[in-house]
Amino acid sequence: MSTGTAAQVKNTFIKDSFLLENKYAEELYHTYAAPQPIIDYHNHLPPAEIVADRQFENISRVWLNGDHYKWRAMRTLGVNERFITGDASDEEKFMAWAKTVPHTLRNPLYHWTHLELKRYFDIDELLNEHSGPEIYKEVNRQLQLKENSCRGLLTQMNVETVCTTEDPLDTLKHHQAYDGANDGLKMSTAFRPDKAILIEAEDFNSYLDKLAEVSGVSIVLYADLQEALRQRIDFFHKNGCRLCDHGLNQISWTAFTASEIQEIFKKRRGGASLSSVEIEKFKTAILLFLGETYHELGWVQQFHLGALRNNNKRMLAQLGPDTGWDSIGDYSQAEALSGFLNALDSNDKLTKTIIYNLNPSDNEVMATMIGNFNDGSVKGKVQLGSGWWFLDQKDGMEKQMNALSNMGLIGCFVGMLTDSRSFLSFPRHEYFRRVLCNLFGKEIASGEIPNDMDLVGQTIANISYHNAKEYFNF
Repeated sequence: MSTGTAAQVKNTFIKDSFLLENKYAEELYHTYAAPQPIIDYHNHLPPAEIVADRQFENISRVWLNGDHYKWRAMRTLGVNERFITGDASDEEKFMAWAKTVPHTLRNPLYHWTHLELKRYFDIDELLNEHSGPEIYKEVNRQLQLKENSCRGLLTQMNVETVCTTEDPLDTLKHHQAYDGANDGLKMSTAFRPDKAILIEAEDFNSYLDKLAEVSGVSIVLYADLQEALRQRIDFFHKNGCRLCDHGLNQISWTAFTASEIQEIFKKRRGGASLSSVEIEKFKTAILLFLGETYHELGWVQQFHLGALRNNNKRMLAQLGPDTGWDSIGDYSQAEALSGFLNALDSNDKLTKTIIYNLNPSDNEVMATMIGNFNDGSVKGKVQLGSGWWFLDQKDGMEKQMNALSNMGLIGCFVGMLTDSRSFLSFPRHEYFRRVLCNLFGKEIASGEIPNDMDLVGQTIANISYHNAKEYFNF
């Protein structure tokens, strides 16, 4: 749709200087950040679609399905659920989104939308209800081209590695079947055992029954659960996994004895409910067991902390989890996180760790916490992860990087990840890199950091790519 005329290039929204406020920021981005490959070390892309190299039928299938960021915006505007998750046609759903986009000004969705249209499909027009029909038609035409298959979309963005996220029950058959030799794209996985940790969940026992079946371990005693999880960790490790990920409200840390954990587990396995103290004791024990196992195998452990999930119980019952009813929680984080990390560190069993914080009021808490356990053994051993979910936007990224800069070493930062289910989300790495370069560029202009492009540029390149490459050793 873009004719490429000088007038259109000049007037397009996504310019070369997008988010870059001065010449220093522009040089940092275009010379040091933009050329770096992408290591997306945590996402929720479906590996089956990567292996099959799926060709999407239309833009709604790749852009709107499963995207609860967009769904929340549409609901806020008053769009009927039929045009969001209901039985409306794909084109009707796209047009409902197109009508919503002009109302997302100052929301990161406006930036992401137009970055994605520009980077993947060279579309400069602003998306709205008037441009929507023609954009829908043109993008659908381009999606039929081989270069716009799943892997084609990833390689277009210079993605070197994607690390998906799988439950311990997963057979990893898609990872085993994947051969990225032709396009050079590497695919790994991360171990996500939260369902074996959340002992208070209604489906805890039924989940353990499935875990028993997959692992071949009859789970009656707590020791059986440990054995089953270890069996699955070893299986993941043999299949190239070197990371885990946990999505928890907060880290649990409560003193316990081994006999207490045996009784708590036996009680819950028998169908009884537990007290809040018993729940926390069990979670503490299983997290320590997992942490020690990760250390033994040299994995990186990741903790996404602070979400308050499934707030709207009426809509949860209708649509299920991960459909747009979550928000930021205000949990107490510091003492339990300190106790957990200290317990592992005291036994020299603390592996490389990334803490992702969802509540911006805890940025400084987390930024100082990581410094307590960076012991000089590994560069950036304990990390404050990039702003995520509600915070993976300009303001959230800047606050996270400012806290890390002020209270740690931003030069050790492993940078951005998408944490996304969408194959069109990878321009978010560009978005992050532009925000990063603008932050440094403004301080060069103000004289707060030196105008030394070799020094600053290497820092930018490291945060964009090299630190992650070294840290994860994919």
